[in-house]
Amino acid sequence: MYIKIITLGCSKNSVDSEVILGNLKHRGIQVLKEDDKRSPDILIINTCGFIHDAKQESIDMILDAVELKRQKQISEIWVMGCLIQRYKEELSTEIPEVDAWFGVNDSSEIVDLISKKQYGKLISERVLQTPPHYAYLKIAEGCNRRCSFCAIPLIRGNHISRPIEDVVEEAKMLAKSGVKELILISQDVSFYGLDLYKKRRIAELCEALAKVEGIEWIRLQYLYPHEFPEDLLDVMAQNSKICNYIDIPLQHINTKILKSMKRSTTKEETLELMQKMRTKLPNAAFRTTFIVGYPGETKADFEELVDFVKAMRFERVGVFTYSEEEGTSAAELKDNVSEKQKQERLEKLMEIQQDISAELNQQKIGNTYKVLIDREEAGFYIGRTEFDSPEVDNEVLIPVKNKKMKIGNFYDVEITDADAFDLFG
Repeated sequence: MYIKIITLGCSKNSVDSEVILGNLKHRGIQVLKEDDKRSPDILIINTCGFIHDAKQESIDMILDAVELKRQKQISEIWVMGCLIQRYKEELSTEIPEVDAWFGVNDSSEIVDLISKKQYGKLISERVLQTPPHYAYLKIAEGCNRRCSFCAIPLIRGNHISRPIEDVVEEAKMLAKSGVKELILISQDVSFYGLDLYKKRRIAELCEALAKVEGIEWIRLQYLYPHEFPEDLLDVMAQNSKICNYIDIPLQHINTKILKSMKRSTTKEETLELMQKMRTKLPNAAFRTTFIVGYPGETKADFEELVDFVKAMRFERVGVFTYSEEEGTSAAELKDNVSEKQKQERLEKLMEIQQDISAELNQQKIGNTYKVLIDREEAGFYIGRTEFDSPEVDNEVLIPVKNKKMKIGNFYDVEITDADAFDLFG
């Protein structure tokens, strides 16, 4: 029997898929990589249900699988994940060709059904879908925040931290398999430990992970600005293994909009936090995201956001247009910004950020950075500095003819040229 999983959505979904594949392999089941051309007996689709476009992508993938089943290229279709957690009844009625449906917490059931043995709790063994030298490490599930625009707590429930010893044990296992970079993920990394230990312990977790032999980089993704654990900044400043990289989705800067978004912070508090971060970590790269066209956002509110982006000069910025999500409190507000205005605001903000990114990258020319090589492609070795996360940030391109490099190794690379989104070395 061959099993294949197609994963859609975020890195947290990827980890869920990797754990399922790892447990199946541990039980002697043959698992195929996502790009393997062989036809699986069971195709599992791990769906995303976060925003409208992601939902549509998931549905399209299911319908494509149904067509493959009609052509007898696959035997069974199993569908799991966030979309199913919310819409299982509707989808099972609309797409009866799917053989089984599973929510976000049904991974052990999937493994037991395929292996035809009841084991209960899953082990942490994983079949990585990333290159073997880096891995996402999920430190918690769910979210206690109730941001007005976000459906994640409706799908995955409240925040549940994993014990420090469990996370460290998985990190050791990943390191033994050749992983050199750990990317810590959860819906709110800065909340880690509050539910389990009655205090935030992300700083302590980072210190413990930094002691794992073989791990050279630790990267944190999705820090929340409200009640930020400032001891984390001290640990980041003192420990060279923790990347100088702060991923902190701010979503807006106007206090009125932030209040409507239920972000529990104000413009003044955000500015104060940014100043502390820049002071304690002067060399850090900042990644943030913003939502434009949120209900009630006026032209003046948007221009306030524009001025903020110009002043802060973030290294990385992602911009999204507001999308109404069923069941969220923002869905009850009047969506009074036209789609045209939303798109115009997105494009304006991204144009500004592109100029900022280009200027910041130009400043790197002549400097030498530690670079992790991810792959070889189109005549270049392609890698990343500690300031860049996989798939979403800058890459460093080094001509293959210049030097023989090994994928998954670190090299000191001198930057010789740059554009808005890439460095050349």
